[in-house]
Amino acid sequence: MPSGLVALLDDVAAIAKVAAASVDDIGAAAARAGTKTAGVVIDDAAVTPRYVTGFSPARELPMIAKIARGSIKNKLLILLPAAVLLGQFAPFLIPYILIIGGLFLCYEAAEKILEVLHVDETNVHEEPAIIAPGEEQENQMVSGAIRTDLILSAEIMAIALSEVADEVWWQQALVLAVIGIVITVVVYGAVALIVKMDDVGLHLAQDEQNPWAGFGRGLVGFMPRLLTTISIIGTLAMAWVGGGLLVHNIAAIGWHGPEYLIEAVSHPLVELAPQNLSGFLGWLVFAVLSGLLGVIVGAVLAPVVHRIMPHGEAH
Repeated sequence: MPSGLVALLDDVAAIAKVAAASVDDIGAAAARAGTKTAGVVIDDAAVTPRYVTGFSPARELPMIAKIARGSIKNKLLILLPAAVLLGQFAPFLIPYILIIGGLFLCYEAAEKILEVLHVDETNVHEEPAIIAPGEEQENQMVSGAIRTDLILSAEIMAIALSEVADEVWWQQALVLAVIGIVITVVVYGAVALIVKMDDVGLHLAQDEQNPWAGFGRGLVGFMPRLLTTISIIGTLAMAWVGGGLLVHNIAAIGWHGPEYLIEAVSHPLVELAPQNLSGFLGWLVFAVLSGLLGVIVGAVLAPVVHRIMPHGEAH
């Protein structure tokens, strides 16, 4: 009996070690995949506040909560099962899906840059109109935001799936679930904070006797700059991630030209750097060149998309 108990305890300890290793692997895979979705996540945080513009401040947080719940459903009930099935039964399709995703991100990034430069006369990133309050209008806006989220969430899940394509199905599911939940909480938590900072600043600024009135006015003036900064960072990140997806996944299906070109340009620069900075510089050069490639590809795609899709339907 004692020897049998010791053997049982050894087995339990071995199982516990395997489980702990699996948890570490899942956490590491989730972290890697999460960093690669940065462009989509930042863009999501920059775009979403537009959906509550024009509504009563009292309805902003409830609307954001509705959109967040819809986003969780998109990720966990629709995209996660589809991604796991794809990873198990058709993993050869993943590079092609990521190439399509990369093209979409490049197009989005180029559209925003062309809009700033006023090159694109038919750009569809228009400021939303002030919307009359009402349950029907609110539901329409929330539904539109959830549909947009489905596209962005599909990008996130596809990028994440590429990082765990070699894992067993339940590990893939756990990683994708962790990423889906964490990203949703981060994005819509940030959106809620951004949306209400305006109201907080306005409330403080209205009472001139309040010692925080100056801070409130500064906060109100700062918010447009913050949203502009987030939008710029999101655009650059989309170009970098989109270009990187194209380079890596075009190489995965057999064409190494873009990858070799970037390596040929970056290698001499990295060689000149001190050894302790070579890794960072290599990443930076690849990110910049991938971003430039993304903008070029997106700029070529933009007029094609505008010809194919009627005005106002390109997004």
